[in-house]
Amino acid sequence: MIGLIGLNYEMNLMINDWSQSAVILDTKGLWLGDGEVCIQAVEVSNVGKLIVLGGSRLEGEVVISGAKNAALPILAATILNGESCIIRNIPSLTDIKVMTEVLQSLGAKIEEVESHGLEIDSSQINSGDVSEALMRKMRASSLVMGPLLGRFKKAKVSFPGGCAIGSRPIDLHIKGLKMLGADIKEEYGYIVANADRLVGTEIHLDYPSVGATENIMMAAVFAEGDTTIKNAAQEPEVVDLQNFLNQMGALIHGAGTAEVMIQGVKKLHNVEYDVMPDRIEAGTYMVGATLTKGDVILKNVMYEHIESIVAKLSEIGAKIVFDSDKCNLRIIGPGTFAPFDLKTLPYPGFPTDMQAQMMVLATLGEGTSIITETIFENRFQHVPELRRMGAEIKLEGSTAVVRGKGRLSGTFVSSTDLRAGAALVLAGLVADGATIVEEIHHIERGYESFQEKLVKLGARIEIIRD
Repeated sequence: MIGLIGLNYEMNLMINDWSQSAVILDTKGLWLGDGEVCIQAVEVSNVGKLIVLGGSRLEGEVVISGAKNAALPILAATILNGESCIIRNIPSLTDIKVMTEVLQSLGAKIEEVESHGLEIDSSQINSGDVSEALMRKMRASSLVMGPLLGRFKKAKVSFPGGCAIGSRPIDLHIKGLKMLGADIKEEYGYIVANADRLVGTEIHLDYPSVGATENIMMAAVFAEGDTTIKNAAQEPEVVDLQNFLNQMGALIHGAGTAEVMIQGVKKLHNVEYDVMPDRIEAGTYMVGATLTKGDVILKNVMYEHIESIVAKLSEIGAKIVFDSDKCNLRIIGPGTFAPFDLKTLPYPGFPTDMQAQMMVLATLGEGTSIITETIFENRFQHVPELRRMGAEIKLEGSTAVVRGKGRLSGTFVSSTDLRAGAALVLAGLVADGATIVEEIHHIERGYESFQEKLVKLGARIEIIRD
């Protein structure tokens, strides 16, 4: 019994023992089962690919990593104290690497401590320019603007990059910082901020932006007097940032509600802190277990962070049980999937970062599901890829109408963004034959050891690089 495990630059095929019959034709195709050509071989680019063989049931235990979207603002916030911090439970991801490079470019000294820990000494940081090349790699790099302005009263950063999932304007960040007293100009692709002093005030956000809420919180830590952010983002990652800042000596309360209050202080101090678990990673594995009709135990979760995901998967038919302290859960996938309606909303609503994964479930449901995206206008880029796999999806503006067909077929698909990439891997787990997911650097931005964790749960996945 043989199966595909590798495809190198010269388009040679290597084989190894997998429980799926296969016949190698030549460098142009792979026959699986009784004889349909399901994969056409192509050159492998240096960004990497995942080959996913369908038909495996996910079973076992998986430990959820620290949350990327909590770790990034916390790392940026280390600029503020001008001393040393130890941050633990940091996931090993390319986005984290970019943020550490941003901090090092500003003068920070960073050392690894233990497993998934970093010691960050910000005493030598200055308010110099942040490299445009680094800023364009990741949108969250804009989070250094608030702490630089708060500590040094000046900052110069270029406009950030990141996933192309839609407009994520930085104007809310700029508006809030201006209201604190900063003079901000746009010069040749850079945002240049200066202030003689920052003074607390009341800031009403037009939209509950997570990044704007976090940037304003960090800038306001050293502002004179009190700052109130109204219509603030309520995401758990904002609460985690508040907790970290408070442990350093800040005076902030209200995170997790629509109104956050910051009382300015004069100085912060050293701290050791553990980053919260990643609720989106947890949700992704929960969808994987549901899709494959599996039986998976997730360790290191926080029930209150994933309530909307738990509710929707339970509605579809999954059985979900938490332990007594609600830090671990067991999920058992149903035999069939009920259709569902879903609308993405700011927290505590259903997270936009889980929309693509849920759409894969909808393609296999018994009936028609309606998915409405209200956060990003361009977050249906996975739809053409799922259609290539046989999904029947009709787009009507910000709404996707998904008719469950009960079957997907393996083919070449491209990871257009972080969550779309994860969703396509999950689709490959239940597709007939083999699925090759390209552009996996997107996945590596936000999922630690994604392939390895899935393989430990029983998935048949191989990674290919030059």
